Amino acid sequence: MTTAEQAVDVLLSDGSTVQLRPIRPSDGPSIVAMHSRFSERTRYLRYFSPYPRIPDRDLQRFINVDHRDREAFVVLAGDHIVAVGRYERLGPQSPDAEVAFVVEDAYQGRGIGSVLMEHLADAARRAGIVNFVAEVLPANGQMLRVFADFGYQIQRQFADGVVHLSFPIAPTDATLEVQRGREHRTEARSIARLLAPRGVAVYSASATGQGVGAAVLGHLRDGGFTGAVVPVHPTAARVAGLPAYPSAAGAGLPVDLAVVAVPPESAPEVVADAAAAGVHGLVVISAGFAEAGVAGAAAQRALVRAAHAAGMRVIGPNCLGVANTDPTVRLNATLAPRLPVPGRVGIFSQSGAFGVALLAEADRRGLGLSSFVSAGNRADVSGNDLLQYWQDDPATDVIMLYLETFGNPRKFARLARRIGRDKPVVALASPARPPGVGDSVGPDEMAVSALFTQSGVIRVDTVAELLDVGVLLANQPLPAGNRVGIVGNSSALTGLAATACAAQGLTVAVGYPRDVGPRASAADFADALAEAAADETVDALVALFAPPLPGQFTGTEADLAAALPAAFTAAKPAVATFLVGRAPTGMPSYPSVEEAVRALARVTGYADWLRRPPGVLPELPDVDPLAAQAALRVDGTDPGALLAAYGIDVVESVPVASAEEAAEAAARLGFPVALKAAAGGLRHRLDLGAVRLDLPDDAAVRRTYAEMAAAFGADVLVQPMVPPGVACVVELVEDPAFGPVVGFGLGGVATELLGDRAWRAVPLTDRDAAELVDAPRAAPLLRGHRGAAPVDRAALADLLLRVGRLADEQPRVRALTLNPVLARPDGLSVLHAAVRVGSAT
Repeated sequence: MTTAEQAVDVLLSDGSTVQLRPIRPSDGPSIVAMHSRFSERTRYLRYFSPYPRIPDRDLQRFINVDHRDREAFVVLAGDHIVAVGRYERLGPQSPDAEVAFVVEDAYQGRGIGSVLMEHLADAARRAGIVNFVAEVLPANGQMLRVFADFGYQIQRQFADGVVHLSFPIAPTDATLEVQRGREHRTEARSIARLLAPRGVAVYSASATGQGVGAAVLGHLRDGGFTGAVVPVHPTAARVAGLPAYPSAAGAGLPVDLAVVAVPPESAPEVVADAAAAGVHGLVVISAGFAEAGVAGAAAQRALVRAAHAAGMRVIGPNCLGVANTDPTVRLNATLAPRLPVPGRVGIFSQSGAFGVALLAEADRRGLGLSSFVSAGNRADVSGNDLLQYWQDDPATDVIMLYLETFGNPRKFARLARRIGRDKPVVALASPARPPGVGDSVGPDEMAVSALFTQSGVIRVDTVAELLDVGVLLANQPLPAGNRVGIVGNSSALTGLAATACAAQGLTVAVGYPRDVGPRASAADFADALAEAAADETVDALVALFAPPLPGQFTGTEADLAAALPAAFTAAKPAVATFLVGRAPTGMPSYPSVEEAVRALARVTGYADWLRRPPGVLPELPDVDPLAAQAALRVDGTDPGALLAAYGIDVVESVPVASAEEAAEAAARLGFPVALKAAAGGLRHRLDLGAVRLDLPDDAAVRRTYAEMAAAFGADVLVQPMVPPGVACVVELVEDPAFGPVVGFGLGGVATELLGDRAWRAVPLTDRDAAELVDAPRAAPLLRGHRGAAPVDRAALADLLLRVGRLADEQPRVRALTLNPVLARPDGLSVLHAAVRVGSAT
């Protein structure tokens, strides 16, 4: 969201970009100019009168606001203000404010009203405003729909020819769904405009045919692009056999996409020329931007600002390009000379060089491509944008991502979980994590893999595995379970496959592996596979064919290729390893048994995730997000008030620095009490003597304080005693792929040393929280290990849900630790909390 100091770029419903920022006193002339462009109808609907001009008194009130009781945002297209929205509090400290906005005629119907409403409501909530009221003429159906469609519970009254509206502006599931739906549609449409352009302008395609611009121009021409190809050259009349023009607009042809291969210092001229031609987006292949240092980063920011001001999106810079194999488009605006065959797999690659190799390998394997985008420096368009586009793209069934870094991890995790329910998402992403993502070390590599699994993303480790899984998903159905039927003509291979299945968590079905022997004919082999395919105890097949010794195989390779397809039904997936010849068309074949089984295991895990209920976000009593925001506004943050706003009570802890203070605190809290060293790493170290329990009286407190001060320093915490329990730890950290993740484990030096912590991404469902409690290796201690009483695991799950809700709704909270949490049969106690706050971005 924008603030009084910030401006943001936003997408409209047609995929174009505008800028939204707070109004400024200097905006007076622009507001007057916008008003002069209004039609009479627009003026009447907004002001309930002709209002031909803005009186100076009104203008000064419009442009001078205090950003609390009175706020206003303007929307700019280029240098022109095209819309303004405002609220005004109805009296000092009133919880109500009147809201209104107006949009220039040429920009109406493009979602600007909804954008203004979203930002105004956010600003008003931060100012303590609870309700909006509005007055709208009945004839203003478009404005009434803006209010009605936003998801608020609106009360309407009709009086004196005006519709009076009032509604609370607190976020609800309905309003969040509306906002995310708008986000999805606008981002998807902005990408659709780039992947199906009517024409493409190419800047810096040399007349000599040298350089990257000329290469892309040649690939566009030779790839059969169905639209217009416009080389832009300052002097040449023809480039690559095509008519060239000094400007894109000069061609007189519709141009929606521009490929930019000019040096960074020439980029501003290109942006201006493309904007004049009505281009919707830029594919900036040029290097020398953010990857080149501080000056390049500044040039990149300027490029994106200028493009957005002109309503254009930017792919790159330093990227490979974009492609679309749709026969009605046939777009190859990339540096790759050859694209894979048309198919149903969408591929996103951050790296340009890697993208070339990925496309080449996909082509070699026959993996059909629907569309491809290389984002390079990801200055604007990111993998999240492509996820939004591919979710609804009827030409794409499988999504493959190569990600070096994550632009908006919160958004990635949310999108992946939603889209993965409809289309598989396969991601090549490192499980390693940089240091400093929170107060703890955060998820380890195993935990990161679990986070991907929780989100329904099939994470792979190598390029080969990315394509292995993609080929399987593109050509075979999903398995109904994890039982595998192995059929082969070599006992060594079938035994190797059985071992690989066990290592990957797959179950070899009863009666398998089956070795048909080296002398089996093609028909024998096919019969054995057909029998396995019909076996109700088999969910997936692994076919293994080793080269027979001379004179043993009774058929020919052609016989095998003809016989095998009939052995398979469409109901069960099959993978194969053919150490001689080729697998039949449509059967995924892998060079080794291990690769075949590994790909099958990845897809089986995804199918298992689809079968499991996703869980729900339960209603939590005693949650007050506005109180939490108030706690975050206090200088230094009030952790106790913040947690209390989410129903998390922390046992009172009084810091003291002398024996006298310790005695006074103990008397106020009530005996018995506990004393703890205040240093962060010592508060739970009972083994070091940094925690002393059950101190019954004043003398014991003074004596113990003296001992602890001598050993650990004068700063000590005094707490009332609570009933004993199993010590647990709850953490919240920021993960670079998933944003906020909640961790849970048991306390103690041993479990910390072993890293016995389980993690789940926010927001947590009831299922996530229950699984998280049971996930650590030491979790049996919670269920009554060796005769101990089981703890209240439902209370632990509720605590995790509350931490997850806090993390989801309060993005300024970057890290949180509850340690220790004492879990008991009758509930739990949180003894200490630490919170780290940052920006909301």
